[in-house]
Amino acid sequence: APLPPAAREALTSVTMARPSITGFDPKKLAAASANGTKGDPWARYEQWRYTGPFTRFQRFKGSFPGLGIATVAFGVYLAAEQAGLLGSEGGHHGDGGHHDETT
Repeated sequence: APLPPAAREALTSVTMARPSITGFDPKKLAAASANGTKGDPWARYEQWRYTGPFTRFQRFKGSFPGLGIATVAFGVYLAAEQAGLLGSEGGHHGDGGHHDETT
């Protein structure tokens, strides 16, 4: 038996929900949340931390901003000292030549 028009309209309004005024679609949210989140509802909000300029290498690279220049400068200093280019006193650092031990 066919349904009366009022009952048919009530069924139609229940099964066919009107679009949200805000544009929020729960089906799209569920589809986006299911992709690569492995059951963690906050995972897609955390993905920005590990992509693009926030990868592990990029974060490590910026953590020591002057390390490369300092390492090269220290290497040049060590090489100059080893070659004797720096003002030294003949390399006698520990023989006590500067101190008079007559007490």
